[in-house]
Amino acid sequence: MEAILQAVGNLGFPIVVTAYLLVRIETRLESLAASIAGLAQAVNALRK
Repeated sequence: MEAILQAVGNLGFPIVVTAYLLVRIETRLESLAASIAGLAQAVNALRK
């Protein structure tokens, strides 16, 4: 908790919030990319 408060003091609130959101969204984007790849494989299998 102290590290977060120190980062807010040093970098500013908007930068800390942006970094936090980017880290959280990254895992969801990886999951979404894997789902899209799986969907593309399923569509290709149906075309054959």
